[in-house]
Amino acid sequence: MHPEQLKVLYVDEALLVLDKPAGLLSVPGRGEGKQDCLSARAQAQYPDAMVVHRLDMATSGLMVMARGVAAQRTLSLAFASRSVSKRYVAVVDGQLAPPTQPWGVIDLPIGLDWPERPRRIIDHQAGKPSLTRWRVLLNRHTDGATRVELQPVTGRSHQLRVHLLALGHAIVGDRLYGSPRVQAMAERMLLHACALEFDHPKSGKAMNFVSPAPF
Repeated sequence: MHPEQLKVLYVDEALLVLDKPAGLLSVPGRGEGKQDCLSARAQAQYPDAMVVHRLDMATSGLMVMARGVAAQRTLSLAFASRSVSKRYVAVVDGQLAPPTQPWGVIDLPIGLDWPERPRRIIDHQAGKPSLTRWRVLLNRHTDGATRVELQPVTGRSHQLRVHLLALGHAIVGDRLYGSPRVQAMAERMLLHACALEFDHPKSGKAMNFVSPAPF
């Protein structure tokens, strides 16, 4: 395993901040062919590295890992209590009109689509409360797409993908939720975790990391 396969933005005795490429699993999947992942690559260099959150395989960008059980417990609680600020950049299909407020809010419950799993759907009966803040960065009239910034308040699986689809603007290149036309618009899904803010698990110092979108 080559060191260049792991892009480390920050490391200290309590945590690692990594930049995950699109197409790489965050954690091992089921089956022999799904063992290569960001967490395994990190643990090859930092044996005490532990998972606290994950990104979808198709999503790129910032991921933090704890070093040791104490740091993992503190960071996991921070994610669970929503005291970690996460920002994403996405390019969505169509011309998405800016919200009337500085940030728009998508407040729609998400549940598992059992017949079509791992797909998720908006489920007003059994879905879990899910909240996403969003704003338009750029309407790209040349290709009929819109660049948006997203701030998930909750952390449901596929939340951003499902919420944008519910607005009628699937993420460009999304192989799971996009139509064949939307899938063909890009070689990868155009969703990137671009900013992460949290308190250091040991010192309590405010930590702020940025990764520009590669698209």
